[in-house]
Amino acid sequence: MKLINYNEVLVREKLEELLKNSSVCDCEQCKLDMMAIALNNLPPKYVVSQQGEIFSKAQAFNAQTAVDILGAITDAMEKVKRSPRH
Repeated sequence: MKLINYNEVLVREKLEELLKNSSVCDCEQCKLDMMAIALNNLPPKYVVSQQGEIFSKAQAFNAQTAVDILGAITDAMEKVKRSPRH
């Protein structure tokens, strides 16, 4: 078993998707900075078992959760775009 912050999984997937159609740098440093900023603005959703992961996936389809994640990532992308650390 492994402890996972499921919001990290969701943020990573959505960030990759959004970076494909943006002018924001997608180097590893910038991606990690964007993920850190976004995750610091979202509540953690830790899961341990596969059942917990399935429950979290179901919660991810909640409209408010999707909006919160998208907003946190968008804000993070803007911050990194203005001041990249690479």
